[in-house]
Amino acid sequence: MIKSGDYTTRELMAVAGARELQDNQNVVVGLGLPQVATELARRTHAPHINIILEIGVVNPAPIEPTVGIADPRFWYKSEYFTTFVGAMGQFLHRGLVDVGFLGGLEVDMYGNLNSTLVELPGGGIRHFTGSGGGNDIASLAKKTLVIMPHQKRKFPPKVSYLTSPGYLQGGSSRREAGLKGGGPEKVITDKAVLGFDKKSGRMKLLSVHPGVTIEEVIAHTGFELLIEEVTTTAPPTENEIRLLREVIDPLRMYIK
Repeated sequence: MIKSGDYTTRELMAVAGARELQDNQNVVVGLGLPQVATELARRTHAPHINIILEIGVVNPAPIEPTVGIADPRFWYKSEYFTTFVGAMGQFLHRGLVDVGFLGGLEVDMYGNLNSTLVELPGGGIRHFTGSGGGNDIASLAKKTLVIMPHQKRKFPPKVSYLTSPGYLQGGSSRREAGLKGGGPEKVITDKAVLGFDKKSGRMKLLSVHPGVTIEEVIAHTGFELLIEEVTTTAPPTENEIRLLREVIDPLRMYIK
């Protein structure tokens, strides 16, 4: 039996992400916690949500969690198959994507994301996967959600490389750059849920997770957060934890 308060931080992150999604939305989903969160939303309050993978797979029912979206076990019972160009062009570039659910290496005070490279302490750089569809999603989805660990090096004042645009330099920067999407809505971390001031484009603290203090969030952020009214993130319910552990990710690949 699952007891109240018996959950991991990653389970709380998945639940917080799921609660940001609404029924009937079209969501482009990245692998990992975005995938887990979206599936949780579909099995609870959003049964008609449409899950789109950037490789061109729509509404899969994975046999089991996989380590890559190119794994055919992840495509099981999909309602629609197309290509990367089909998914990005047919859905995203036509303005049909409500939410892009992304991860990243770094995110700065304006929600700009880096998933391309980081600067090493001793000099030089280390390359990672890069954009994939991340730039398109951040540029064109009606809103984006970001989920990632909350560490000071991952929350710098300015990203090392701008892979996917947030509010750029703030304010009206997105509109001036010709970006059609609405920009980042929330950043969900292992410590807090953060949002953005729409006028300035600056990141602000919305809620801290149970057991986490505002001072702890500030200490793990490399820039000044806007802070007004801060609440405590609602913990997972017993049913949400049951679904995560027994149905969605029974191997604990992402929620452990």
